[in-house]
Amino acid sequence: MIKKMNNLKTGIKVLSDRVICNTYRRLPIVFMRGRGCTLWDDQGRKYTDFLAGIAVCNLGHSCPEVASALCRQADTLFHVSNLYYTVPQTELADWLVSHSFADRVFFANSGAEANEAAIKLARKFFFDQGKTGRCRIIAMENSFHGRTFAALSATGQKKVREGFEPILEGFDFVPFNDVDAVRQRLDDTICAVLIEPIQGEGGVRAPDPGYLESLRDLCDETGTILIFDEIQTGIGRTGKFFAYEHFNVTPDIMTLAKALGNGLPIGAMLATEKVASAFSPGAHASTFGGTPVITAAALEVVRLMEREQVVERCARIGAYFKSRLEWLAQRHEIIEDVRGMGLMLGMRLSVPGASFVSACLEKGFIINCIQENILRFVPPLIITEEEIDSLIECLDGLFSNPSICGE
Repeated sequence: MIKKMNNLKTGIKVLSDRVICNTYRRLPIVFMRGRGCTLWDDQGRKYTDFLAGIAVCNLGHSCPEVASALCRQADTLFHVSNLYYTVPQTELADWLVSHSFADRVFFANSGAEANEAAIKLARKFFFDQGKTGRCRIIAMENSFHGRTFAALSATGQKKVREGFEPILEGFDFVPFNDVDAVRQRLDDTICAVLIEPIQGEGGVRAPDPGYLESLRDLCDETGTILIFDEIQTGIGRTGKFFAYEHFNVTPDIMTLAKALGNGLPIGAMLATEKVASAFSPGAHASTFGGTPVITAAALEVVRLMEREQVVERCARIGAYFKSRLEWLAQRHEIIEDVRGMGLMLGMRLSVPGASFVSACLEKGFIINCIQENILRFVPPLIITEEEIDSLIECLDGLFSNPSICGE
């Protein structure tokens, strides 16, 4: 049996490396199944997941209620064109509208597609007013908004855009947390400001007190659309259902994806009626956006989170997790700071973090590293204190190991 499993791992890796585009730096693990916060590989070894598919599986792996909703809908209706009405799509849109600032929803298949819709809507809004020159968007340095061309062009990381030039025109970048930089750039060519309330791939960077409020004020003064990319922060990740709720600010447009489907491909763009009115029939579309199977599962995700008070639990367990990371920071000089909100947490190190990711994997914990030296922790929102304590014990040992720390 062991030999057979070893052969499976080798065979899958060799086959994958031969037939799939080499766009991911994969770790040598073949995962076979998951439940809750645990994954099992082809060797039967289990791992506690503190990555959750990169902030996706908020309800854990193979959530029984979501799986049941998926199967029920799959046995009823897979797909019809968006030229017709379907029940799950309508009910999910209604839930999102009734629980947010928004009046309208457009469904897509991913976060990048949701951001594409937001960018198009912002430009179309001013085009319909005859302001064709008001088409540029201010985005943030170190931001990440996706890999399609418009989303890529709005991403403020040179390493992500490199090799794909020329990128699309119409995006200006300013430093995150710098209100004056936005104010100086705002003129009659700017249609929108696009920002992650908390930068994710950029290093789990939270806004300074008053920053988002000031952006809202600036946009109101100039009639500029404010877009929040909540693809990583949304659906409870920060201890509120949407991150904007922490800051007493509402955007004009918000994008969601990742955890909305708990692992199934869905994106959504939410907007106020005033802005959303610029999307008329034929202005935008998606063949698979909001298909019945996916929206039925996503509807169960949000209903279950509300029913089981998962977001409130995230706030409590996130505070516990952060306190344990801060305890580590007091013990180890290698840790420069601990950051984040809810269960979107980061730990900046004074050395590269890749070796710690590998060492944690060897010990049965899945984490990752962003911006070269920031360990990121975005576990399922159902993670327990016991599982957190086990990771903290593991990290404490690794930070005490000179060979791993590069000393």
